[in-house]
Amino acid sequence: MKDFRRINNITGWLLFIIATIVYTLTVEETASFWDCGEFIAVSYKLEVPHPPGAPLFLMLGRFFSMFTDDVTQVAFAINMLSVIASGFTILFLYWTIVLFGRKLLSAKIGQETKEQGLLLLASGIVGALAYTFSDTFWFSAVEAEVYALSSFFTAFVVWAMLKWELVDDQRMANRWLLLIAYMVGLSIGVHLLNLVTIPALALIMYFKYRDDKSSLKGGVIAILLGLVIVGVIQIGIIPGLPSIAGKFEVFFVNSLGFGFGSGIIFFCLLLFGGLIFGIWFTQKKGLVNPNTILLALTFILIGYSSYTMVVIRSNYNPPIDENDPQDVMSFVSYLKREQYGSRPLLFGPYYNTELQDQVSGEPVYVKGKDKYEIADYKVENEWAETHFFPRIWNSEARYQQQYRSMLGLQKGEDPNFSDNLYFMFTHQIGHMYLRYFMWNFAGRESDIQDAGWMTPWQSDDGLPYEIKENKARNQLFMLPLLLGLLGLVFNFSKNQKTGIIVTLLFLLLGVALVMYLNSPPSEPRERDYIYAGSFYAFCIWVGFGVMAIADILKNVLKNSTARVGTAFILSMIVPVIMASENWDDHDRSNRYFSVDAARNYLESCAPNAILFTGGDNDTFPLWYLQEVEGVRTDVRVIVLSYFNTDWYIEQMHRQAYESDPLPFTLSIDMIQQGGPVDYLPYVPSNEKINQNGVNLNEYLNLLNKGSRSIITAFDGKDYARLLSKKFFLSVDSAKAASIVPEKYRNGIVDNMWFNVKGNGLYKNDFMILDLIAGNNWERPIYFNSTSMRSVRFDIQDYLVQEGLTYRLVPSRMNNSDFVEATDTDEMYKNVMEKWRFRELDNPDSYYNEDYRGFVQNHRYALNALAEGLINDGEIEKAHEIINKSLNEMPDKAVPYDFSLLQTVEILFKLSSLGVSGAHDQAVEMTRLGSERMFDLSKYYIDQTYQLREAERQLMGLNVLANQAKNNGETELAQEISQKFNTLAGRIGGR
Repeated sequence: MKDFRRINNITGWLLFIIATIVYTLTVEETASFWDCGEFIAVSYKLEVPHPPGAPLFLMLGRFFSMFTDDVTQVAFAINMLSVIASGFTILFLYWTIVLFGRKLLSAKIGQETKEQGLLLLASGIVGALAYTFSDTFWFSAVEAEVYALSSFFTAFVVWAMLKWELVDDQRMANRWLLLIAYMVGLSIGVHLLNLVTIPALALIMYFKYRDDKSSLKGGVIAILLGLVIVGVIQIGIIPGLPSIAGKFEVFFVNSLGFGFGSGIIFFCLLLFGGLIFGIWFTQKKGLVNPNTILLALTFILIGYSSYTMVVIRSNYNPPIDENDPQDVMSFVSYLKREQYGSRPLLFGPYYNTELQDQVSGEPVYVKGKDKYEIADYKVENEWAETHFFPRIWNSEARYQQQYRSMLGLQKGEDPNFSDNLYFMFTHQIGHMYLRYFMWNFAGRESDIQDAGWMTPWQSDDGLPYEIKENKARNQLFMLPLLLGLLGLVFNFSKNQKTGIIVTLLFLLLGVALVMYLNSPPSEPRERDYIYAGSFYAFCIWVGFGVMAIADILKNVLKNSTARVGTAFILSMIVPVIMASENWDDHDRSNRYFSVDAARNYLESCAPNAILFTGGDNDTFPLWYLQEVEGVRTDVRVIVLSYFNTDWYIEQMHRQAYESDPLPFTLSIDMIQQGGPVDYLPYVPSNEKINQNGVNLNEYLNLLNKGSRSIITAFDGKDYARLLSKKFFLSVDSAKAASIVPEKYRNGIVDNMWFNVKGNGLYKNDFMILDLIAGNNWERPIYFNSTSMRSVRFDIQDYLVQEGLTYRLVPSRMNNSDFVEATDTDEMYKNVMEKWRFRELDNPDSYYNEDYRGFVQNHRYALNALAEGLINDGEIEKAHEIINKSLNEMPDKAVPYDFSLLQTVEILFKLSSLGVSGAHDQAVEMTRLGSERMFDLSKYYIDQTYQLREAERQLMGLNVLANQAKNNGETELAQEISQKFNTLAGRIGGR
């Protein structure tokens, strides 16, 4: 085919432009939920994110952020990094399909026939566009996360290896290998997914050098050598080199008496000196392969050097400095993700295996005044028995019940190896991988957590509104899957070696990752983004499907151009239907509520506040607003789970923008890892103290003085003990009167009582008590709903709602249900003057389950305010707030949720108080809510594994029936009761 090379290059760049335009049109315009807010914040100011960090992503993100002076556009600019990286991924995937396709068609470079050229172009276009519009990859392409950039490195490395394969001149070929090594090194600074491709690349190398003499044994050895290289990089280089450097550092400082950093300098001189000498020596002696290996190692290290940014920036003590990896010791822990624990791979316990003992492992060093000191020892578990290839390993109580439920085991019944494999195949491979695979190539039921995939014969008839109208309900009729399977068969029929390579890529980036990650029975969110690389490999086969169809048409169409054209047109149905089905739930334009919700949290706090948060979505958007847009930097946001660590508590002692250091009473030494307050068990001294309680200030005083009455030595370690499960804190009534809302001042107490839940307190809980005592009501302290539920001592009686947050006050609330205690004046002002709901009333904007959850939080908050206003006699204001809720967050944009029950009750109450129109609103919502709940309950009853959700919907249905009955809507109540009775009978028989 004349000018195939030029046409091929132009086509690749056109696909890059198409993909980039698609992703630009659908990119999120601000910070998405989950890690995106954190990554944007730390990119903008080059701070330190959660382990193991992504320094190259941060530096590139910072570069992209420089294209705007408007801080509100920084998130969009950094999101564009993923857009551009994804566009390049499509470019290199297209060229990869063409390079693989040459082998299937035996098309030599520069000698392509017209049919071969057209087939290669058509296959590359269809495969690349299928991946462009695939569910998982599109999701990552339009947000500031590492997976799009990681996919780019993966696509580039595979393409580069195929280019290397075409080069006969070894000198030039080795340059390609060095480029690949450098890109692998760079990819470490983004994500480790790229490493998984190395065994497949080793197989490409083996097939090139042993083309005519290749064997199964040789191929297996090549793959194993590739796995060894992965191990060398992932274990030997990434944490290994810093670990060795750490041992040098401790030896030079502690044993030889040199200054800090001397061991690191010596190790670096030794490492780089050895590399330089080795490269010089092998070059001088003409040892080509050893020289190439040493150069490749050097280029990997050059790419890996992006991690020096983590240590450099941490030493500047930025506001976000997770794990504080300032020195080599903390840096190694950061790289190893030690704070997240580990998962067994080949040997380990089952979930019910008895823990026999916990022994001290390696020492944990911290930097002292003149040497490194042992702060603690790593804990190593000794189990009663170990099992081969444990998949059911997590012994947390919440997981144990889930394992038993999935395996059909009774409490006390021991699982066996077949149960272990059953869980692996049904949940880890079936639910946590194949379900995601089918989302991309068959269809997706919805975006509701744990939603299944769609078969071609599934229709929308009889489905509940929430499922049928879910924008993520995408019916692909299995066409991408079928085309890919055709391509797979064609691939192996024409060139088995290529088929083995693509299969290896597909499995390594999919099922092999499943084995490595060893997922527990539930996750906080869907994890399909992990397996995007596997779906990339399958899209190579989707591209080959064009060749397969053209081959089938040989007996029907003799004209090669017509044959290829027909195959191309038929195959293009796949990316077209993927684009049309997936567009609405991947279009994130005009969506701002992740950031607006975060702003509403911050604006629910008084000036100079301290706000405790819980999970990622409670926290990272707040970080984004403070770090990037400079919103409410006077508020100190405290992540409750991080509050369990010494490094995070130390950072709370620093000034952060307008927020002063926090007023703790405990010394820095007291809160160090391995110190006496890591965990405080309840060890009663006598019943009288336990009954009367302990004065919190006196207890903290004794603790700071190291009093032996509360600090006990055990197993060579000091730990503090709780003398009682009750603490009390004396209240300054004058200060209390100034911060307690007037309507709650009659509840001001002389002493606040904190009753411990369980048999002890962890450091994060105890540090809250210390902060409350040290603060002495100088700064307002708030909790959000997540952190409030996580605290292990009773605070409910002392919380008053001021928006989305609950303020701690020294007054016992009038209501037993603390949510009903609202400072209506302050909250009304916050809601009406400060809260934002941009585009939340737009039915064209897509809000997935994360967003809908935050909408529900806002609806509940506004309901609580309306209830409070009614109790205060502010009837018109209460109706105004309910109308604001219904107008700002309408059903047409975000369907009603369980907060509807509360809203209906309030509307009926307003109607009884003479508010015009409230009764009709209540009836309308009751009718709509009952229909939805009936349909959902019926749907979940049919899905027998979701009976609990069916019961929840039935409970809501019953509540609506009672509300209608109690407010004179007898006919409606009977209608709803009849629906309830119909379904209650069905669920009772299950």
